Amino acid sequence: MITARDDRRRTFETVPAGVEAASWWGRAWVSALEEVSRDPARLTRGRTYAAEGHVDAVTVTPGRIVAYVRGSRARPYRTELALSPFPDAEWSELLEAVAADPTALASLLEREVPQSLAGAVLPGAGELVPRCSCPDTARPPCKHAAALCYRAARLLDEDPFVLLLLRGRGERELLDELTRRNAAHAAREQPDAAPDFPGVPARAALARTSLPPLPAPMAAPAAVGLPPAYPADPAAPDPLALDQLATDAAARALALLTTAEDPIAGLTLWQDAVRLASAHHTAGLTGAARTLYRDLARATGRTTTDLARAAAAWRQGGLPALAALEEPWDPPAGPFDRARPALLAASQGAFRPDRNRLTAPTRQLRLGRDGLWYAYESPPHTEDWWPRGTPSPDPLTALRR
Repeated sequence: MITARDDRRRTFETVPAGVEAASWWGRAWVSALEEVSRDPARLTRGRTYAAEGHVDAVTVTPGRIVAYVRGSRARPYRTELALSPFPDAEWSELLEAVAADPTALASLLEREVPQSLAGAVLPGAGELVPRCSCPDTARPPCKHAAALCYRAARLLDEDPFVLLLLRGRGERELLDELTRRNAAHAAREQPDAAPDFPGVPARAALARTSLPPLPAPMAAPAAVGLPPAYPADPAAPDPLALDQLATDAAARALALLTTAEDPIAGLTLWQDAVRLASAHHTAGLTGAARTLYRDLARATGRTTTDLARAAAAWRQGGLPALAALEEPWDPPAGPFDRARPALLAASQGAFRPDRNRLTAPTRQLRLGRDGLWYAYESPPHTEDWWPRGTPSPDPLTALRR
């Protein structure tokens, strides 16, 4: 299920082809930035950057749209366009107006910006604020911000909900709220009708007058018990695998009994295989444990090395650590941009940035989506990175553990 928090962050790895906005609202978006520019040459250069694909993945959250834009230097610049989100009271008025207007609601469902909302949701001149980490800050917008503006206009052409997200609300929560308000409007317009049958109070219908009370639940055991012993029969399943599965099932049952939550609910086949393998360190694996690694890797279509690396990440920090191993992403400004100077000041050497990773010749730090830094090591002159240590919100602490 998509939560409101998940619905308020969208990342577009690819942007529709073309530079010029096709929709009237896309052109209005571009005009909001062009009208305050005092340097047409920068706009022209930004349009060229956009056409040549200098704008990387675009991330949209309430109040800002962010991307890394590649210029003449090796490291891309972090570029942002800020637009003030609406407060809750203004959103309530806006949603009520759309829900009461069938034409506006139909346009929005067709992924078009209703004309009646244009003055409210589209940015005016000077309302779209560009920011960029490049040194060209004398007369904004710089060419990197202009490039992001042109690429963002193509996103708005395809999906006006991107504009509404900038104003503070995600698509799913907007549609849910509009559905609720539209139903309320429809109900108010229906004439009162006499009920066909006499009603029954819910309290009377649901009252339990004859059932005895349930017995008190049994006390939960203090710990998981030992599984039974299995005979070493060549025709029977592998005893280690049975022992592993029985122990894991007992631990899962105890967690459900004591917390009413399944500790592995939602895990994919690969994530669950990594979790099972993480109970056995690869150093000094027995023959049976090696068989377990081989079978789990084969069942998930991965190699045993892939599984060993992922299991090491799971031991490092569970599911968030596995995500840090396998999912590069573009972190926002703040901790990531402060980490390199801190490492340099602590005599840890220069680290090269790439997405959420900082890399030195044999060491690497990866910033997870949970805000923790995860340390990695690799032999010299290779790119064979393995998790090490324990994660920390401080990059120096994570590197030294």
